[in-house]
Amino acid sequence: MEVKAHILLVEDDQNFGSVLKAYLEMNGFTVSWIDDGKDALKAFSASLYDICILDVMLPNIGGLTIAHNIKMLNPAIPFIFLTAKTLKEDILKGYAAGADDYVTKPFDSEVLICKIDAVLTRGNDQKILSNQVESFNIGKYTFNYNVRQLIKEGKIQKLSPKESELLKLLCQNQNTVLPREVALRSIWGEESYFTTRSMDVFITKLRKYLKEDKKIEIVNIHGNGFRLSIYN
Repeated sequence: MEVKAHILLVEDDQNFGSVLKAYLEMNGFTVSWIDDGKDALKAFSASLYDICILDVMLPNIGGLTIAHNIKMLNPAIPFIFLTAKTLKEDILKGYAAGADDYVTKPFDSEVLICKIDAVLTRGNDQKILSNQVESFNIGKYTFNYNVRQLIKEGKIQKLSPKESELLKLLCQNQNTVLPREVALRSIWGEESYFTTRSMDVFITKLRKYLKEDKKIEIVNIHGNGFRLSIYN
């Protein structure tokens, strides 16, 4: 059987973790299963993984904190939150933390496999695109897409993968409307309430990064999408 990817699975429920590990391995994945948050960070630092599946409620260090630390070590690593929390606020926190997907327990194991494959496929597509040298001038800023850097007068702002993808789409559609659904399906792979709210969070971050140039504005076009406007 072809090995699809190496997964870091962080789940503290012994029975569930054991069953899920076996199921993922049965479907061609290599799985490293960790049941403690602190140990998960050590494991991530010591090995290479293609994707992380993180339970939110964990001993010692919670899933959101793990995700934040993992992204600092490797901003490009995709991850899926696995949790029994179903409140809207909790799901939004997951997407705001940069999650590529959010799966609530109980769930269909086949659906999880499909979600993992979809996240990995999007990641591979982005790697192919990133091999093309792309740079954009945004007012006083230079945006280097390949290395995910926003530069102004020698000052570098490092962007997350989703921030970089969203800013690239805005640049490609400069002074015209970027439809919300186009951005959602291109970057998040789906259009839903939660991914929409997640994109709003990233738009707010981009506005903050670009705020030093008053001639730049990311305009919310109500009911349609966003427009990156640069004024003379």
